[in-house]
Amino acid sequence: MNKQRIFFTGGSGKAGKHVVPYLLAQGHRVMNVDLKPLNHPGVDNLIADITDSGQMFNAMSSYAALDELEPGNGIPKFDAVVHFAAVPRILINPDNETFRVNTMGTYNVIEAAVKLGIKKIIIASSETTYGVCFSDGPTDPNSLPLEEDYDVDPMDSYGLSKVVNEKTARSFQRRSGFDIYALRIGNVIEPHEYEQLFPHYFKNPEVRRRNAFCYIDARDLGQIVDLCLQKDGLGYQVFNAGNDHNGAIIPSKELAEQFFPGVPITRELEEHEALFSNKKIREVLGFKEQHNWRKYIKWE
Repeated sequence: MNKQRIFFTGGSGKAGKHVVPYLLAQGHRVMNVDLKPLNHPGVDNLIADITDSGQMFNAMSSYAALDELEPGNGIPKFDAVVHFAAVPRILINPDNETFRVNTMGTYNVIEAAVKLGIKKIIIASSETTYGVCFSDGPTDPNSLPLEEDYDVDPMDSYGLSKVVNEKTARSFQRRSGFDIYALRIGNVIEPHEYEQLFPHYFKNPEVRRRNAFCYIDARDLGQIVDLCLQKDGLGYQVFNAGNDHNGAIIPSKELAEQFFPGVPITRELEEHEALFSNKKIREVLGFKEQHNWRKYIKWE
């Protein structure tokens, strides 16, 4: 496996705090760039603001820690940038601030990476781009399963910011020829949350409709990021980042009929195949799920 020096924004957040340890366990060196440090053995931390372009250029061309002073060969170059930092949903900040931080932050990170010659960039997009999660009222998707070629159409500032970020990534990829991959990350589940949340989800499946019943185990997300780091030459790509099955006990076809009646099903679904499809990451990246919810919850 290729061990890399990684510039990781947002590693202190809900997803990042699990992805960074996964990457460290694979032997990578990770510098976490965030507004607060991640307290985890082996991670390097730098406090910086993604909305400040100068800080991003400076941070991306800096030492990761004091030990890198010792060889006397100057500042090492980062092999890859993983950009997770963002306002994580609507209704934390005013809509315009959510949009500003997420779009300008992503522009600044990608621009600095491209202009500094870092040829692998992975950004966090979102399931919300599909326009169901934060819609006004119950909204049906145009078709199921949700796949990467869908005409994304969110009506909220957060989902819109992620669509803009995908366009920003595509633009910089065309300009540079580098690999820039956008991960449409599903609803992130931390290890302790299975017992806390899933019994309620199973008893009240309607509460998961806005997420199209998807989830991504935070550790499996670490695997997806690592697979992206290892897979070169794909140019600009969008990948759904979700687990193999729905976060529900109802079979997929019945789930679609019950909660999305009349929505066209574009292909045959396996019994519990996720309506938020991860087919592309399995086929293109070789993703193999390690943390299906059934490992942690026994449900009859």
